[in-house]
Amino acid sequence: MRPAGAFVAQVLTEVRATTRVGTNLLEIDAMVHRMIRERGAESCYIDYHPSFGASPFGKVICTSVNDAVLHGLPHDYALRDGDLLTIDFACSVDGWVADSALSFVVGTPRAGSDGESDRKLIEVSERALAAGIAAAVPGGKLGDISAAIADVGHAAGYTINTDFGGHGVGRTMHGDPHIPNDGRRGRGMKIRPGLVIAIEPWFLATTDEIYGDQDGWTLRSVDGSRGAHSEHTIAVTEDGPLILTARGGDAGEA
Repeated sequence: MRPAGAFVAQVLTEVRATTRVGTNLLEIDAMVHRMIRERGAESCYIDYHPSFGASPFGKVICTSVNDAVLHGLPHDYALRDGDLLTIDFACSVDGWVADSALSFVVGTPRAGSDGESDRKLIEVSERALAAGIAAAVPGGKLGDISAAIADVGHAAGYTINTDFGGHGVGRTMHGDPHIPNDGRRGRGMKIRPGLVIAIEPWFLATTDEIYGDQDGWTLRSVDGSRGAHSEHTIAVTEDGPLILTARGGDAGEA
């Protein structure tokens, strides 16, 4: 699964590096579509139609802006200065899947407390991801991962939604086990070497409640507050967790 993880990391890195004020979400989708074709990879999103989606997704990357935090469907929107953007991407390379997400501010962070809130959201989601990865060790339980994520989120003052969270990854994008972003240590399935999972904490600034946009996919905060989302695909080895989607600056192991 390393080639899939490396490609997903490459795509997210290039999207972040080329996204600027004025970039259209449809441009991002077109760029990623081109990269998939050039790599000979296969999109996990374009025909994806789970029970919670109104129709097949139809695009190849999720782009969630500001109060949107998950499953953002790319549409005709030019990013504005200070927008908080989350990009989430999963792809299959040679039949194996990797999945990853990151959030960042486009252009100049908003001034005052709002800007601090955006930076805090991103930083806390990244720290929660690192804590969850560090807890994914042989002999532990899935609840250890969930509790580690929740400890970081709650300490920062956030409430946590458990409807959507981490999941198994392999030949398909979403599989068992489900890994909520809150839980109890010592509970759940035993973690064993060979397990491959996506860990993905996400937080909203002032709520844990979401609703579905009229596009049938994008999930937004009920109060309009912004959200951030961080995700890596990891493999549990005898020596601990290995980050398969590590980007430049990320550690290969937790």
